[in-house]
Amino acid sequence: MGNAISPCELIQGIGRSSLNLQDIAGHPALHRYVQEQSRSLIRIYEESPRLASIFATQQRWLLGHVGLAMHFRRDPDDRRKDLTVSRFIEVVHKNAVASRNTADAFIKEMLHYNIAEYVAGGDGRTHPLQPTAATIERFTGWVTAHLRTLDHIDGGNRLARFLERPDMLATLQPLVADGLLASKPVREPNQTFSLFIWLNNGGIVMDWLMSGINPDHAGLERIPTGVVSIGDFAKWLKLSRTHLSRKLRTAEELGSIGWLGQRGNSVMWVSHGFYEEYMIVQAAKLAVVDSAFAACFSTDRRVPPPPNL
Repeated sequence: MGNAISPCELIQGIGRSSLNLQDIAGHPALHRYVQEQSRSLIRIYEESPRLASIFATQQRWLLGHVGLAMHFRRDPDDRRKDLTVSRFIEVVHKNAVASRNTADAFIKEMLHYNIAEYVAGGDGRTHPLQPTAATIERFTGWVTAHLRTLDHIDGGNRLARFLERPDMLATLQPLVADGLLASKPVREPNQTFSLFIWLNNGGIVMDWLMSGINPDHAGLERIPTGVVSIGDFAKWLKLSRTHLSRKLRTAEELGSIGWLGQRGNSVMWVSHGFYEEYMIVQAAKLAVVDSAFAACFSTDRRVPPPPNL
């Protein structure tokens, strides 16, 4: 096995520099590519709303990434590196993702809905966990959506190579998690984006709003969306209409959204500023994914975790 070629080394483009946030954000067709990406993520949500809920808020999204990274970095010869409830709680706390109580509740919910499962019997706080096959499949969809966008931006073939060697996910995802945890644009977005990321299914709310925008209108101060009825929007999202309306009202007070006619019964618009906030966060995420993907090219072994993971 000493001369074996790693999955990452098989990917064409060894030595390629990754795209940075500025490269991505400045691409003239980014709006169209991200819109396609948003629609892909919406399809994942529609296929499995409960499973997609692990990425439904900023905090849960990061919790999910932390758990997956710990799973992929487990060492069969060192049980101290297993993904367990207690280790997960510690890593979440050290990375300031959530409180210990929130981390504990998250794991319990993942187990309850078969998003994660125990891999051995005994005391639940010491036994190793793993994501279910369905969870890995849905997360792979998240990865492919972002790789497709990156390929559109520079004409690369990341997605084709990933599909040839999907086992590289075990190396790629932990690097993506590291990058997301270290990214200030991702973890500290601007005001309106922050408002939505704490809403249940807030990420899908923004993806839906942005997916209905004509990219040719992206330069307008008030950009029309495809949303007309708050009630229908809330029903599709499986959200309380009252809760969604409250968040939309706050966003309206910030000048980030509004309606072209009667409030709640006409086409909703989003401000150019809100749209740019969304695009900057998407560009930051894409830069993290591409950096992780490029980093795989330089190693034939699994990348060791940083101190807190």
